[in-house]
Amino acid sequence: MPSDKKRNATRLRRKRSIRRRLSGTTARPRLSVFRSSKHIYAQVIDDTTGETLAAASTQSPEIREELTGKKKTEHASLVGQLIAKKTLAREISSVVFDRNGFIYHGRVQAVADAAREGGLIF
Repeated sequence: MPSDKKRNATRLRRKRSIRRRLSGTTARPRLSVFRSSKHIYAQVIDDTTGETLAAASTQSPEIREELTGKKKTEHASLVGQLIAKKTLAREISSVVFDRNGFIYHGRVQAVADAAREGGLIF
């Protein structure tokens, strides 16, 4: 099993490769997902202005009470629903998904699936 340092370096290499190909615009911002060992974060970013349009995480007060007693994948689904609701409130329905170098599996996939169910198109 690779060390944490090597694993993170590999993820960052994948991230750079992905970010060369995609960027968020005003019409179609980037939905970026970051996963730590405890929490998961999602941001909708307009790369042309460098502005974060919406953000949600497991630390968001809107869903904090709902998280108790649930698994991390279920936490990720709640974050995906919340980011979809916040993004649609800003009248943005289409985004570009940025998995941030993480493998599209588990919690990252749960965020994406919940955001799609919430009404985001990507």
